[in-house]
Amino acid sequence: MLNLERLRILDAVARHGSVTGAADGLHITTSAISQQLAKLEREAGQRLLAKHGRGIRLTDAGLLLAEHAAGILAQVERARADLEAQRGEVVGELRIGAFPTAVRGLLPKAVTTLRAAHPELRVRVQESEPEGCVRKLVRGDLDLGIFVDWSNRPFALPAGLLKAPLMSDTVDLAVPADHPLADRAEVGLADFAEDEWICWREGEFCYDWLVFTMRAMDIEPRIVHHAEEHETQLALVAAGLGVAVLPRLGRGPAPAGVRLLPVRRSIQRHLYATWRADLDSRPAIRAALTALTAAASTAAGGRTA
Repeated sequence: MLNLERLRILDAVARHGSVTGAADGLHITTSAISQQLAKLEREAGQRLLAKHGRGIRLTDAGLLLAEHAAGILAQVERARADLEAQRGEVVGELRIGAFPTAVRGLLPKAVTTLRAAHPELRVRVQESEPEGCVRKLVRGDLDLGIFVDWSNRPFALPAGLLKAPLMSDTVDLAVPADHPLADRAEVGLADFAEDEWICWREGEFCYDWLVFTMRAMDIEPRIVHHAEEHETQLALVAAGLGVAVLPRLGRGPAPAGVRLLPVRRSIQRHLYATWRADLDSRPAIRAALTALTAAASTAAGGRTA
């Protein structure tokens, strides 16, 4: 008899590509992973793993069993969701992933509401950028995610995921207080074609959006500083090292030396909740969407979608 939890571990190794990645995803030690896989090999009567350089790879038998494991686990998830839907109870574990400003601006209130209304539901929050969040949803490492796209650059979701709009978030431009345009009532991005920019890391969705938007105006932005956190970006702006676009959700007050200017024709980014279609019947998903929508309606930064 093949053990379901050991199949779950094999599935995690196949999805993450390593024992270390599977251990991180399942929140257990690598030694526990190795022990359970050794037991699974004895149950299967075949070698499932082989050494590959400094890591491991799945054998043909391992790949075959991992494929079956993925289908079995998906069916178990659907059965669990159907049972919860039949009972109408908001129970079990709900793993929510969101990018940093959504974690700060939405999740504290939403999770507090969920815990108060549904004490039998265990909610776990994981900070993750939109691209990573979507990958974890597809892999089954998260149950619900929050992602963002922009008015002029939508985020493409893979098949099998559903989404619901939460809110629109307004973006301002942060400039040093002594900038020549700091006293303007509103500005456009093209007004800063000659400025140096502070932005997220290259390759991230928001970085790509800024480059895409500026190039659409025949401007190549000079992005010279990269920082993830808004507080860090604001500190760099305050030091006179450049300008930055900053959404309002989850943003703290501007430090001395920074002016936040509304952008002409109001740039908006849009927040969505997303989840796998096979979990759509789970009452916990519905309860979380209700709590997130309520939190979004009172969040600073924008308007409810």
